[in-house]
Amino acid sequence: MQVAEKKEKNEPCRAAPLVITFPGFGLNSSEGLRRRKRDWVIPPINVAENSRGPFPQMLVSIRSDQDQDISIRYSITGVGADQPPNEVFNIDPVLGKMFVTKPLDREHRSSYHLRAHAVDMNGNQVENPIDLYIFVIDMNDNRPEFKNQVYNGSVDEGSKPGTYVMHLSAFDADDNTTANGMVRYRILSQTPHSPIPNMFTINSETGDIVTVAPGLDREKVSQYTIIVQATDMEGNLNFGLSNTATAIITVTDINDNPPMLTSRTFSGEVPENRVDVVVANLTVIDADQPHSPNWNAIYRIISGDPSGHFTIRTDPVTNDGMVTVVKPVDFEMNRAFMLTVVVSNQAHLASGIQSSLQSTAGVTISVQDVNEAPYFPTNPKHIRFEEGVPAGTSLTTFSAADPDRLQMQQTIRYSKLNDPADWLSINRTNGQIVTTAMLDRESIYVKNNIYEATFLATDNGFPAASGTGTLQIYLIDINDNPPALIPKESQICERMNRNVNSVNITAADADTDPNAGPFVFELPNFPTSIRRNWTISRINGDYARLGLRYQIYLEPGMYEVPVIVSDSGNPPLSNRSLIKVKVCPCDENGDCTTLGAVAAAGLGTGAIISILICIIILLSMVLLFVVWIKRREKERQTKQLLIDPEDDVRDNILKYDEEGGGEEDQDYDLSQLQQPDSLEHIISKPPGVRRVDERPIIPESQYPIRPVVPHPGDIGDFIHEGLRAADNDPTAPPYDSLLVFDYEGSGSTAGSVSSLNSSSTGDQDYDYLNDWGPRFKKLADMYGGGDDD
Repeated sequence: MQVAEKKEKNEPCRAAPLVITFPGFGLNSSEGLRRRKRDWVIPPINVAENSRGPFPQMLVSIRSDQDQDISIRYSITGVGADQPPNEVFNIDPVLGKMFVTKPLDREHRSSYHLRAHAVDMNGNQVENPIDLYIFVIDMNDNRPEFKNQVYNGSVDEGSKPGTYVMHLSAFDADDNTTANGMVRYRILSQTPHSPIPNMFTINSETGDIVTVAPGLDREKVSQYTIIVQATDMEGNLNFGLSNTATAIITVTDINDNPPMLTSRTFSGEVPENRVDVVVANLTVIDADQPHSPNWNAIYRIISGDPSGHFTIRTDPVTNDGMVTVVKPVDFEMNRAFMLTVVVSNQAHLASGIQSSLQSTAGVTISVQDVNEAPYFPTNPKHIRFEEGVPAGTSLTTFSAADPDRLQMQQTIRYSKLNDPADWLSINRTNGQIVTTAMLDRESIYVKNNIYEATFLATDNGFPAASGTGTLQIYLIDINDNPPALIPKESQICERMNRNVNSVNITAADADTDPNAGPFVFELPNFPTSIRRNWTISRINGDYARLGLRYQIYLEPGMYEVPVIVSDSGNPPLSNRSLIKVKVCPCDENGDCTTLGAVAAAGLGTGAIISILICIIILLSMVLLFVVWIKRREKERQTKQLLIDPEDDVRDNILKYDEEGGGEEDQDYDLSQLQQPDSLEHIISKPPGVRRVDERPIIPESQYPIRPVVPHPGDIGDFIHEGLRAADNDPTAPPYDSLLVFDYEGSGSTAGSVSSLNSSSTGDQDYDYLNDWGPRFKKLADMYGGGDDD
């Protein structure tokens, strides 16, 4: 392959383009036809980006050594030719000239790799493909771009020169190996210019901003705005492209200003015995950033309050110190307090900053005297007394003291506040406690042997104040309650072993030891039958066994057995109690039988037999009544009918629920059944004329009385007589007058209803009953005969 070029390297080829020849086959007479390999390297093709044309622009010329002998067709393949992006490059298939068809963009694609092919007219390869490398030469067509238009950074106030602040960076899409992509930075402006216009500098290559001068003070300038410029072509302002961004630098606060109290002395006052009261307000000034640890104040009391009566709380909004009482103060003990207060910040002062003399102040607090309530020195007060002391006994003196002993001379009066059993009284002037009733340890108002009462002590101050005191009286038990027998009722078997025909008994005593158990159980000497039939044996100090004597038989029944119970008091108390013992026959398990229980309830054998006989008689009467009812029912069913079976029509009249009379009912005038529009024709009737809707006040008609056992032939006469009486009875419903059943307004469109005429009019023809068979013959004779009857 031969290469010929007219231009310098890396310049666009226009007048004399590069000619590339395929490695071909050489002809040697001694060796015959053989392939001859070319050993030179094809140089890359350089194309400048953003070329203005004209297009297509020729790049190289490709030819084969055999194009003199045969017709050759040339083609190229690869990205930019027959692969996307297609048709960036093309070739003349006959002449072998390769062209670029459009401007190239290095930032989109910086190089192309193509292959050139040579074939004959039949498509047979006549040359091996050759590789073509096309490089796009960069042009400075892109400005540096900052990632953000505004950058935020911070630096502590008081920072030394050279302190790192923040970093800015810009990107240039051009080739960074050339000057086109090499970016340099510089600061265009700084706002404000305090204390000097150039407080910061920027590293031109890295974009790091650092301080260059001292004097950063947040209290004077809290924020700086810096405009930074980035320029390519290594910062050459004549040829390079530039862009700008804004850097906002915040000066952060450090604790370089100690808090200072606005005064060297503060004062306040507080009433005695009050807590959670703000007595003084301490104001402070701090130039550091508000509501930060460098500004928040902390107050401490360093002297003047050894007992801890006060504390100082910080107001979170104003930063003031609120002197607050946390423990009550006593005017009689301290009339004033002289406090020394120091203030500091939550954060420590910055290095080299000293505390101010105005961080310490004195606080004077005056205590105001108020009327304090009297108090009982011993509260509650405990005393011991035996129960049963009589009324009028002096128990103790329960006196109170008045804490106002310096400026106020007051008198205390006593009264009773709570005395549940109303046993005590108190002297109004000296507080002496005297009983008004006998003290009883067994009272419901005594809990755990202690009776508790509350008293009130009131002074004569203005306003009056009072205090309460509790007196607890421990009551010592005395033997004042006799024991009571338990249980009150029991049962035993009349004939069984000794354990079954006896009952265990005990006693209950309201007193406590040693005035309660052990108990002594005895049977009285009178009546003598008690000791003759019953016996008591001791089980232990609290229990005994009451039972029948051996070989003693008692009739079943309820027996009252007196028992004398004595306690162990000194002297002992005794009580005669009755226990009701039911003696009854028992089964093999020792339980009372049913008959035995009844007998034990007080009924003898004769009474039991009488009850059983009454029960049998009652059951017999019930049985006889049932038999009589059954027999009467049977007679009623077999009783002969009053009429012949052929004339009985009871089973032949059927109801078909026919509710209309057909067209012949349409001739009736229904207006007579409607509510009249006016009642004047009724109101204007002369006296004695009855209302149309009420029953006439006249004697009712006498209907014929049916005989008890009438003859079957008299049935017809009886019916006709009753029919005439009903037809002639003016008191029978509907009283032969118009009645309003449901008035729905005038102008009804209803036609008519069926006739309600009485059967006595004779208008109805009943002769058709003769055609219904023998079962209706009797009805035909009764109603069809008409006037014959």
